[in-house]
Amino acid sequence: MKHSHGRVLDVTSLADLDRRLSSGTRSLAGWRVVGLDLTHRGPDLLERSLAQSLFLGCTFAEGDDDAVRRAGGIVLQRIPGTPVDPYRAALYTPAELYDTPRYEDTLDARAYAWSQRGTSPDDTLAMALHDHHVDTALETWVSGRRVAGRPVVGVMGGHALERGSAPYAEAARLGHALGTRLTVATGGGPGAMEAANLGAFVPADVAGALDDALDTVARVPSFRPDIGAWARAAFEVVEATRGGRVSLGIPTWHYGHEPPNPFATSIAKYFRNAPREAILLEVCDAGIVFLPGAGGTVQEVFQDACENYYADESAVAPMVLVGRRHWTEVLPVWPLLRALAAGRAMEPHVHLVDTVEEALDVVGGGAAR
Repeated sequence: MKHSHGRVLDVTSLADLDRRLSSGTRSLAGWRVVGLDLTHRGPDLLERSLAQSLFLGCTFAEGDDDAVRRAGGIVLQRIPGTPVDPYRAALYTPAELYDTPRYEDTLDARAYAWSQRGTSPDDTLAMALHDHHVDTALETWVSGRRVAGRPVVGVMGGHALERGSAPYAEAARLGHALGTRLTVATGGGPGAMEAANLGAFVPADVAGALDDALDTVARVPSFRPDIGAWARAAFEVVEATRGGRVSLGIPTWHYGHEPPNPFATSIAKYFRNAPREAILLEVCDAGIVFLPGAGGTVQEVFQDACENYYADESAVAPMVLVGRRHWTEVLPVWPLLRALAAGRAMEPHVHLVDTVEEALDVVGGGAAR
């Protein structure tokens, strides 16, 4: 994750801009003005110092954009033909990605289709700018959770896990317990990821709420063949839930055939998968629980292991693999991981357990169950 240096002020509404200008400020240094119609604000802007100011995707009256540049501001115009806002200042909400009833018409589906055919320099630039700004928004979001005393714990696992299955319910109960005092983060997709976000979302103080939610989504076990029906079952739970808790999803349009789950209340969706993978692991400062999975989960295990291998004691976060048979026989990751950890600062922080209850004892720190 990129870390900003110096003061950066995001201005994303005309009301905020007018309020700040009316306060008498004479310099816009460090201001990042995003997506505003500035057609009638040129004179107010140009009577101030614009050095080290940034205008992203804004609309200007004719000639004002050039005048802003001459005054020392940086102006990056809108990029035509892009379904996403390359300069967005906040993470996505589920409602933004699922913005129409038919999934094929949603922003999520349109963005994936565009990413598959977008090969022009403008398309590549738009994707890079989008991911940069999502990265910045995510850094701000995670910092806010830490200040609030809610460190981030990761739950990783396979996308193919079906609703209604016992492992899905266990993953949901894991997220539910962790969510009592930590912020749950996942890869943001279906399967184990969705289950953990679902569990984290459902409030802990409503008796039977989690079981009711599991029963509702079980009516549509998989996102195949109908993503729309799968998402509608999830939104039915979201709309029926009062006091839903905050959690994070970090998916990617690189795996666009895997839709984002609607239970992550904030979604950092990237076009490029490699930085997304690194960031997903980096934000989980309270540790990561790895549920049974296949290629993607194995990659995450060893990417996290590499970070911990070179970290000093103060920076190592727990790694908990759930499912002895899976991680020693089906995919024998554990022997290599244990050998890698031997003698390193990470050694006492690497765990193999059989149940989510055991995982909670390691990562949950006594979280209520």
